[in-house]
Amino acid sequence: MHRRELIKAGLGLPLAAWAAGGAWPAWAEAAGPAQAFDADTVPALARALAAKPFRAASSELPAGLGEVDYDRWRDIRFDPGQALWKNDGLPFQLQLFHRAFLFKQRVELNLVEAGQARPVRYRSELFDFGKAPRPPADADLGFAGFRVHAPINRKDYFDEVCAFLGASYFRAVARDLLYGLSARGLALNTGAGDREEFPAFVSFWIERPAKSAASIVVHALLDSPSTAGAMRFVVTPGADTTFDTSLRLYPRVALERAGIAPLTSMYHFDDTDRRGVDDFRPAVHDSDGLALFNGAGEQIWRPLHNPKNVQESAFQDRRPRAFGLMQRKRAFADYADSEAHYERRPSLWVEPVGDWGEGAVHLVEIPTGDEYHDNVVAFWRPRAPLAAGREHRFDYRLHWCAKHAWKPELATVSRTRIGAGGRGARLIVLDFDGGRLPRLARDTAMRAVVWASAGRIANASARAIDGSGAWRLSFELQPGDARAVELRAVMEDASGPVSETWLYRWTA
Repeated sequence: MHRRELIKAGLGLPLAAWAAGGAWPAWAEAAGPAQAFDADTVPALARALAAKPFRAASSELPAGLGEVDYDRWRDIRFDPGQALWKNDGLPFQLQLFHRAFLFKQRVELNLVEAGQARPVRYRSELFDFGKAPRPPADADLGFAGFRVHAPINRKDYFDEVCAFLGASYFRAVARDLLYGLSARGLALNTGAGDREEFPAFVSFWIERPAKSAASIVVHALLDSPSTAGAMRFVVTPGADTTFDTSLRLYPRVALERAGIAPLTSMYHFDDTDRRGVDDFRPAVHDSDGLALFNGAGEQIWRPLHNPKNVQESAFQDRRPRAFGLMQRKRAFADYADSEAHYERRPSLWVEPVGDWGEGAVHLVEIPTGDEYHDNVVAFWRPRAPLAAGREHRFDYRLHWCAKHAWKPELATVSRTRIGAGGRGARLIVLDFDGGRLPRLARDTAMRAVVWASAGRIANASARAIDGSGAWRLSFELQPGDARAVELRAVMEDASGPVSETWLYRWTA
């Protein structure tokens, strides 16, 4: 399952808008019997589920509906007139996704109010099926997922803020941004030679918000052959949209390759790797780099790469402070794409809460020849396997945003360029801006500190770029016989680091 297909499918649906005021739609009133619900309900369900053999959720659909293609699935549109809380004057509203195409697995939805949870009853009348086959009137199909709308850009307009759809994938936007990369509940065996396992959200509980609420609370039950889990999200839309997230895992078997807080994105090309690219656009990607703020307080930038072969990098750490896949280029001219508008795709970074101990941020980069398949994954992997038969908890905050500034005094990498140097060398040019640079005299003595795991570094220098507040660090890499070289560079003046640390893996 490619997240890009999930995004394309979701973007093909209407983003409805409406004004608030009224009562619940009839389908919500008749949702079903209520059950007691509190903060321990979903963890208790996950713990009980983990004690039993795995059983996949139903993917059976009525004849015809199970065979619809992408275009016919797009025809199945939720009726915005029946959106949950549409007429209640609340700051959030819900719309639902129908099962079909890539999203055949049944997902149970529940509404929570005053400590009582009530299942949402499926009715085909909630949807306009267009040219897709309509299921029998008495069918009980459940749903594929849901999306949340809120007045994030205008007070009188309910835009789509986030969506939970497909396996454990979810995505969100911040103010003035469009959908781009996704997050997942959990990644298992990602980047390994073995088959990757995709845990799935099998049930959701959505709490009814108060009229003055700035956030909406979503609970999710996660299941897969290897583990069950409980997640809780406090979603707060805004200039930065945040998800305060709690993950509790109850493994059935030891999880040796668990990926915590996984992020999934697309990187096709940019300045560093245009070889063989015949495209009028300067760059095509949802994210252009991995940013790290490690436990030692070092801010790191690792530009993404579209490699010839799958490559995985691990950045060892203890008590990580933050990491994320970022989209730093924010000008239309950076992409010149008047349809995709990659300059408006969100960055997404993970802020751990509490001590995550020892482990590594992993970056998996997969070759791609187009912009329709996600080929980049980043996540935290604990050093020790997650033992079976006990609870493992990870709390963190997700930030969907345009920018990040963990150490605002440091200049950040704005461009990475690689080209031919003299005598077979590769010339690497890094542009930095921001931080203390605008306040420095242009003749400030600056040092380029460059390290390579193999080969030889020559002609390293750092200097101000005339006519701008930016600075440039450049050097030549003479790789010799090396097929891969790990590179590291930072700018320093007499007082210490002026820039974040740039990392890169050069491959022949």
